[in-house]
Order: sequence, then C-alpha cells, then structure tokens
Amino acid sequence: MENILGLIKLRIKRGTNLKPCDSDSSDPYVLVTLEETKLKTRHEKDSLNPEWNEELTLYIKDVNIPIHLTVCDKDTFTKDDKMGEADIDLKPYLLCVKVGLSELPEGHVVKRIEPNDSNCLAEESKIIWTNGKVIQYMTLKLRNVNTGELHVEIEWLDVPESKGLSGVPL
Repeated sequence: MENILGLIKLRIKRGTNLKPCDSDSSDPYVLVTLEETKLKTRHEKDSLNPEWNEELTLYIKDVNIPIHLTVCDKDTFTKDDKMGEADIDLKPYLLCVKVGLSELPEGHVVKRIEPNDSNCLAEESKIIWTNGKVIQYMTLKLRNVNTGELHVEIEWLDVPESKGLSGVPL
C-alpha cells in the first residue's frame, strides 16, 4: 500500500448525444486512464446515448494527475475510433473530502463547481453529502468533437494502512 493515498470509485452512468461513427450510430465504450492504470466499460451496441451504469475503482497516488476518459467506438475489422475525451480534476473534490465532514443533512450541497476553460464540465457540478459520503456528480463535455457528454460520479474510499489525504497539499 506504499504511495497509495486511497481509492476513487468512478461511476460511469451514461453518455448523451455522442458522435456517430458508423453511419448514423456507434458502439461506444469508455476507456479510463490514470497513470499506468487503464480500465474500460463494456461497449453498447448501436447507441449515441448509451447507459453503462458501471463502477470502476482506481488507486490514487498523486492528487495532481487527472483521470482521463476517452469515449471510443468499437470496430470489428479496423482500429476503434475516438469519439471524444475529457479529464476529471480530483482536487476540488478531494478538498471537500479532506475536511472530514460528518453529520450533514442528507443531500446537503458541500460545494458547487462552475464550468470554465480549465475543466471539462458541461454544467455546474455539485459535491453532495449523501448516505454519509461525499459524492461529486458531473456532466463532462467531450473535447475534440462537436457533440457528446459523459455523466459520471466520483466517491473517495479510504484504504487501511495507506497514507490517506492528511499531509497532502491540495
């Protein structure tokens, strides 16, 4: 567990208005990259609005490295096509986690993050206290394409015997 601060549970809910790559549709999946770790969702056949509802877990070693998401179109005989990409900056969320909140009313909005040129947010993102946990809900606008958004959530998980966030500058 050396050098591990904790885990991020990444829930990839769905994609909306994705770019068609196969005439009028696509077979999209999401490739998640964080440092040397690569994970991916299953592909959804013939959909521009896929519902993945998948949960992926990533080890966090450096809070300054964003989670990189690439939406791809699965192809059988050729290389998979890129359908756009987005990054998740963990620092605003981890600042809220690090405070060590507890006993807040269910659904309490801890922080709001506005879209700007330095993030991939399509709309205001909320960090919310729910079921005794701090969760960030995001709609990410895909870069390098004209259309497409990803709807995701992140949740921090402490790892026993890890460094944790204490002492980590954010």
